[in-house]
Amino acid sequence: MAEPERIWVVDDDRAVRFVLATALRDAGFEVTAFAAAAEALDTLQRDIQARRGAPALVVTDVRMPGDSGLQLLEKLKAAKPDLPVIVMSAHTDVASTAGAFRGGAHEFLSKPFDLDEAVALVRRALPQRDARGPRDAQLPVDAGDADAATLVGDAPAMRALFRAIGRLAQAPLSVLITGETGTGKELVARALHRESPRASRPFVALNTAAIPAELLESELFGHEAGAFTGANKRHIGRFEQADGGTLFLDEIGDMPAPLQTRLLRVLAEGEFFRVGGRELIRVDVRVIAATHQPLQALVEAGRFRADLLHRLDVVRLPLPPLRERREDIPQLAARFLANAARRLQLAPKKLSAAALERLRGHDWPGNVRELENLCWRLAALAPGASIGVADLDEAMPAERAVADAGGHWQQAVAAGARAPLDAGGHDLHAAARREFDRVLLQAALEHSEGHRGEAAHRLGLGRNTVTRKLGPSRTRR
Repeated sequence: MAEPERIWVVDDDRAVRFVLATALRDAGFEVTAFAAAAEALDTLQRDIQARRGAPALVVTDVRMPGDSGLQLLEKLKAAKPDLPVIVMSAHTDVASTAGAFRGGAHEFLSKPFDLDEAVALVRRALPQRDARGPRDAQLPVDAGDADAATLVGDAPAMRALFRAIGRLAQAPLSVLITGETGTGKELVARALHRESPRASRPFVALNTAAIPAELLESELFGHEAGAFTGANKRHIGRFEQADGGTLFLDEIGDMPAPLQTRLLRVLAEGEFFRVGGRELIRVDVRVIAATHQPLQALVEAGRFRADLLHRLDVVRLPLPPLRERREDIPQLAARFLANAARRLQLAPKKLSAAALERLRGHDWPGNVRELENLCWRLAALAPGASIGVADLDEAMPAERAVADAGGHWQQAVAAGARAPLDAGGHDLHAAARREFDRVLLQAALEHSEGHRGEAAHRLGLGRNTVTRKLGPSRTRR
């Protein structure tokens, strides 16, 4: 019978060591637990000298007294390059995940974790230990970078995103970032560049939807003097500017069809001509694209090349909308308020519990960008150090709150009822019912351009009912 494989667990938290080691022993592994990196390294040296060899796998925490988990990872890889190491941390962010993968970690495990999932992860790591080699050392992470600080979150979807960024940053693959407007697609692209071997080279961003179609070709590929009217001198395009680095193409779904063909050639061959030029330009650029549009639907509609989609969509990173990660709103809001106070040279402000609850209930059609803009307004306009619900009402106009309510229109109705109730009003139902009918019917008429029959059909009412409720008017019949 084969001997059980040896697993080491390194964590200064006694409770974590105990429960993880117990779960792994119950799964049939031989487990040794250490409270510090130094203990594990000393044991490794003794085992190597005694020819017992290294363990089959090491699981280590990041933040520990003495050597950190990343320093332990570096020393383990120096001694045994093929040793698989799983790094775990309660702080799942781009810097820590990228640092772990850059150092050669097999996987990143976010705390708190499910014990069954942790054991399954260890099992998956073991058969692959001989297939993984050491990774080259890369540039250090700039922990003070503003973009890295903004890309935060503890929601499961964000933790998965950070792990993906950490792993993909080391691979020279094209990445397609998808997500609604305002979800932070450029921040993800910058993080991929910052944590990659190209970090010392340029990061160049271009929003293809913001450039007129007739100028986009020159903006991407450059032009020679005299190439067209107004081209008085040579212009170096974004591809040349990004040589050796990363080019981020935002809103790629809006790119005109002729340019899609040119872009496909650059992606395939790494070469192009400037507009009006005869010199073949060769570049080494990693392209990261982003879109809020369904590109496959654009392909089926004939508006986007299928072969270009396949070139761009080597790896896809979907970003969750803010309404699907509401637990991150307090952390994001605190970050944005602190940044705004620092930039505006104002005293820092904090959100009250009631204000935070209001923000959690907001639907955020503009996603993280909308939250950031709101925090800047609050930092500048809220009079006190504590931001309350009244401050939110001032900073979020009523029409925005109603439009934002969307599927949460019930909240708007409840809010409208509170004022007369607080004022001691009576017989509110009849008045509210009349007003509700008026607003609903008026919206339906506007949608149908005044056709009462169409409005009645959309509302599921008879035309006579609509006429009776609205009274005589000049709307179309």
